[in-house]
Amino acid sequence: MEIYPVTLERDGDTILVSFLDIPQAHTFGNTEGEALARAVAALETAIAALMSDRKSIPRPSPARGRQTVALLPLSAAKIGLYRAMRAGRVSKAELGRRLKWHAPQVDRLLDLRHASRLDQLDQALRAIGKRLVIGVRGAVRSTSVVRAQRRRKPGPRLGRGARRVAA
Repeated sequence: MEIYPVTLERDGDTILVSFLDIPQAHTFGNTEGEALARAVAALETAIAALMSDRKSIPRPSPARGRQTVALLPLSAAKIGLYRAMRAGRVSKAELGRRLKWHAPQVDRLLDLRHASRLDQLDQALRAIGKRLVIGVRGAVRSTSVVRAQRRRKPGPRLGRGARRVAA
């Protein structure tokens, strides 16, 4: 997962967000939560511009107590493919030849705004000698999540002998 540290600064009534590792990415919000929520889109937009310009994408530096913003998992996988292609000196045209795909299919696979399928990303990574690895880790529960769960209304009563199944 790509987790980038951010700097938050108050500017009058708004909170500005900037990224140490990707100085092109900036956004703001009226509250800290709103600013951090917008930060993912700002980060993805800046990274998409770097990819469009065929530049390297900086890896996140250690948080060292700063707030962080995590890229969406699909975006992180696409960035991993982009980095692997650059490292292996594999062009989009070459990847298309290896996969027997048309150029627009490869373009969509690297487009951070396109909802690509994970099996296609895995197929592309395998074509350049890599593979997609997915994992699940425990998360720290924020107080807002705990409060939201406490406010939930109880579900419908179950009949005799029925059991609740966790989703």
